[in-house]
Amino acid sequence: MLVPIINAVFTFYQIILFARIIFSWIRVDPYHPVWGPIQRFVWEMTEPLLAPIRRMMPQTGMLDFSVLILWLLLGVVQSILLQVLA
Repeated sequence: MLVPIINAVFTFYQIILFARIIFSWIRVDPYHPVWGPIQRFVWEMTEPLLAPIRRMMPQTGMLDFSVLILWLLLGVVQSILLQVLA
């Protein structure tokens, strides 16, 4: 019963991270009446976990690998949780 919930939460967050990547590529206007609130929601959901990762990483110029690192960390945490519950 708990396994599907854990999978759903992690899948939802991975979708949010993917949306953040897409928004960073297409540069949505934050004041757009439709896309602006969605972009702000995505940023507010992801920034609390991405900011500490960015602070620990060395500067890489224009490339931000924090999303990739968080994506991998989420996969590891999800695997560990599922193994503990199984």
